[in-house]
Amino acid sequence: MKAEAEGTVQTETRQTQQRVAIHDAFSSERRPLSPQEALEVAQRTVPGLGIATVYRAIKRFVSDGVLVPVELPGAASRYELAGLGHHHHFQCRGCDRVYDVEGCPPRIAELAPEGFELEAHEIVLHGLCADCSETTSATT
Repeated sequence: MKAEAEGTVQTETRQTQQRVAIHDAFSSERRPLSPQEALEVAQRTVPGLGIATVYRAIKRFVSDGVLVPVELPGAASRYELAGLGHHHHFQCRGCDRVYDVEGCPPRIAELAPEGFELEAHEIVLHGLCADCSETTSATT
């Protein structure tokens, strides 16, 4: 029994270390991450971490209100830390990374057709991030 109890504690401790590494991945990258991106960052701390553990942790973080999903047209869900306030996103067509964009265009409500009442908006910019733009410029 004692061996079982000790094994359980070790497993729970390892899971906690894994969850901390996954949470730290989102904190350190400061941008929306796919589960695969979160795995790659978290594996720097916990090399044996698996993708199934990342999916379970993300599911738990979302249900606990720690992470929120970021839905982009035509793309798999990504996740970011909750509580960031209103912002938009930039998706790089070169590396497929997604970055936060602060602020809103002025007078955005005026873009709605006459007689319409704007309740919410989501803006996604597409292009090349600084790294991909630099790489493209260097090859041309």
